[in-house]
Amino acid sequence: MHDLIIIGGGQSALACAYYLRRTDLRYVLLDNQPDCGGAWRHAWDSLTLFSPAEQSSLPGWWMPKSNHPFPTRAEVIDYLCQYEQRYEVPVNRPVEVSQVYQKNGLFQLDTSEGGFQSRAVISATGTWGNPFIPEVPGRAQFKGIQLHAAFYQNAKIFAGKKVLVVGEGNSGAQILAEVSKVAKTAWAVRRTPQFLPDDVDGRVLFNVASAKYYAEQKGARFDAQKFGLGNIVMVPSVKEARSRGVLKAAGQLQSIYETGVVWETGEREGFDAIIWCTGFGYATGHLKKLGPQDERGRMPTDGTRSTEVPGLWLVGYGGWTGFASATVIGVGRSARQTVKQVVGFLEE
Repeated sequence: MHDLIIIGGGQSALACAYYLRRTDLRYVLLDNQPDCGGAWRHAWDSLTLFSPAEQSSLPGWWMPKSNHPFPTRAEVIDYLCQYEQRYEVPVNRPVEVSQVYQKNGLFQLDTSEGGFQSRAVISATGTWGNPFIPEVPGRAQFKGIQLHAAFYQNAKIFAGKKVLVVGEGNSGAQILAEVSKVAKTAWAVRRTPQFLPDDVDGRVLFNVASAKYYAEQKGARFDAQKFGLGNIVMVPSVKEARSRGVLKAAGQLQSIYETGVVWETGEREGFDAIIWCTGFGYATGHLKKLGPQDERGRMPTDGTRSTEVPGLWLVGYGGWTGFASATVIGVGRSARQTVKQVVGFLEE
């Protein structure tokens, strides 16, 4: 039996493991991936961080400098793997946790490698395992290629086709930028895309999130509007796409038919493929036996601590469980506080 089990093996789980080194707890990470690197192993080939390497590190060890403006997917994976080795993080993989429940005062974990028991659990599974696609009427009838950004790798299979990219966030802008080089594209959005100034990157976003965090800790009101920020970071590929004039939103979808879509104006347009860049829920299905969740997979929490399940913490789920906690640099703050709380809980 373990004092603590961390479910996950990506950046959030590793940040928690770093602070656990300073304790005497018996703990292990259960990672459902075949190798190190977390969700970054599933990201598209050209994905990068939004900040330079020196602003994108986990606690304890700086990410090595990159030869690119922002570290590439391959560089991030290499960093996470080296981090895991550097701190000798105890990871069992691949281990799929199917469900967590409580029995006789302990957490019971049903997994692909049998049962595990622990006195406390940190869930650090992020969002990548729960891609969201909105229920647009007729979507099931579409006969062309249809995939979520979670499964997009590169633009090769779309060469020469007519492709609709759906979603006004960073993934939508970046995938549109890439696919538009080899295919005819259109961009469907619910709201007008909001672009950040060219000189604003993840460092500024992290500072804004930090300012919000500290203001709310003091009970002060925080007005993010004064920063005038959008949500799309102008990484080099998006800037290049802007120069080609492809960052033009076509509007909102009304419905889908077998070979195309109907726009909100009633106009019909044919497409060979649809790429859904429509975000994620929270990958918390393994926790359903512990208590009710909303449609996105959220449970009641105070910071990272579950308010209804003593001994359960959730780390790295973005704004839900900690400002900027879904980022490499931001999760350290949540991880440090969480480990402190776990130690206190187990000492009781």
